[in-house]
Amino acid sequence: MVLPTNLKHVATAAEHAEVLKNHTNVMICCGRMGPMCLPVYDIMEELQDEYTHVEFRDMMFDSPEAAVIRNHPACRSFMGLPFTVYYKNGELVAATSSIQNRDQITTILDKEFGA
Repeated sequence: MVLPTNLKHVATAAEHAEVLKNHTNVMICCGRMGPMCLPVYDIMEELQDEYTHVEFRDMMFDSPEAAVIRNHPACRSFMGLPFTVYYKNGELVAATSSIQNRDQITTILDKEFGA
């Protein structure tokens, strides 16, 4: 089960682990096709060309496989979708919930992964 976005998808926990293993800098937006999530997917699509050193992915929030993100200690208290997580060298270095704008996202990308 994958989201109908133009991003690359993570469908399973195994794929999640594989992406983290094979890429140094990873941003995954775990959500639905709703009003809080769509703007984040759109921003991620735009940023792919600027941040070529970052792997941008989405994951279906309602999939049982997304428990790897939903149940992460950094995300347990989150109330709003999407859950957006940032990994460096396989370790979660930042996590946000609810809608984020371009400036908020690029601030995290620059801080965690460099410009």
